[in-house]
This record gives sequence, C-alpha cells and structure tokens, in this order.
Amino acid sequence: MIAIIPAIDIIGGKCVRLRQGNYTEKKVYNENPLEVALAFEDAGIKRLHMVDLEGAKSSHVVNINILELITSKTKLIVDFGGGIKSDEDIKKVFNSGAHMVTVGSIAISNPGLLNSWIRKYGSEKIILGADVRGTKIAISGWLDTTDSDIFDFIAGKNYAGIQKVLCTDISRDGMLSGPAFDLYKELRQRFNNLYIIASGGVTSVNDISELEKNRIDAAILGKALYEHLITLEELKRFIIT
Repeated sequence: MIAIIPAIDIIGGKCVRLRQGNYTEKKVYNENPLEVALAFEDAGIKRLHMVDLEGAKSSHVVNINILELITSKTKLIVDFGGGIKSDEDIKKVFNSGAHMVTVGSIAISNPGLLNSWIRKYGSEKIILGADVRGTKIAISGWLDTTDSDIFDFIAGKNYAGIQKVLCTDISRDGMLSGPAFDLYKELRQRFNNLYIIASGGVTSVNDISELEKNRIDAAILGKALYEHLITLEELKRFIIT
C-alpha cells in the first residue's frame, strides 16, 4: 500500500504553495499551518512532509516554531526539510519533534557531513532529497541547478547508507500536470531496495494508483489537496488504520 504524505510548505509562518519552486509565484492557503495539520490528522493521515521554504534558500532553518507547534499538538509523523545545513540545524529539528529530516543541498556541498548524520541518527531518520530539473539535481530551494545527474547522485549516497529518497520533478511541482511516471519507473528499476517517495504533479487518485502500480512507496500531495482536486475522503482507501 502506497503511503500518503500531505505537504505543508511554510513561508512567514503561513501555509503556502509555489509554482515550479518559483518564490515569486506564492499562494497562501492558510495562515494557520496547525489548522491544516489537524485536519489531516482528523482524516486519518499518519505522515506529514514539512518544508521551510525560507530556510531552503538560506543557510539555516527559519520556521522552527511551526515545526514545534505541529509536533506538540498532533501525533503526525513529521519529516522536515529546508535549511538543514549544520549539526546545530539538524539537532534543533530533531529536538523540535521531527521524526525524520529531508536533506538535499548538503549532500552536494558537504557529503561528509551527511554521512556523519547517517551514522549518528540512523539511515531510517535521514531522507535524501533529490530534486531535479530534467535529470539534473537542483539545490538551495531549487534556485541552483548542478551538473550532478540524479541516478549518479542517488547511487553515490545509496552506498553511504541512504535508504529513503524523496524525488521531486520541479517542472511538475504545483502545476497539476501529473507525476513524472517514467522517472519514477526508472528509479525503481535502478534502485529496487530504496524507499522511493514521489513528489510533484500528483493531481488525482488515479495518479496515486498508478504510482502504487509502479511500486513507488509513498506520494507527497500538495496543491491538489489545497485546490480540492483530491479530497481527504478519497484518500481513505489508501490509508491504513
């Protein structure tokens, strides 16, 4: 059964969505992220993906207070990403209640630090964020595109002990155009033992079913939920109680 993971993206303490990672195309969906998280929990959702968008394009975590609020007021299993670039950052995030962290930029800029986190916290708590334009990895809140190919990138980190990868096709994020099925199929073929989380473009329950058929482990939902193209009621068939 594919895991359903709604996303809450934060700017200025508010729940927002971007288009293709463009910070100038921001839409505020709720000024109270806790309200959104509680609605997810009430619907039977178990997991939550939180992104500190301000932290993602800076050198440190910014919206730690929202993480603390949600983890203290819900029982959601939260993975948190955005701005985790130092030992102090990751310690702060875990101390604030996150169960897992999603890191991407640091895997490019300081892979030795990433490996030290895997050793210290365990591979089950570290999710590798592999955000792509085409097949090239993008970092720093998607503001910079590297020369690193996604398959080489994941292979290198896989050997270091990474077990979970969150892959976002930036061109589809917030576009409601359907997931990058071919990309996820190839990831599954190449990395059969990895836990693969698909992100970007999920627009309908049919998209979720198709990802499940392709043995993708989890799907992140964002704009489709906020625009009511997918309802929480529809998701109940995918939720294990």
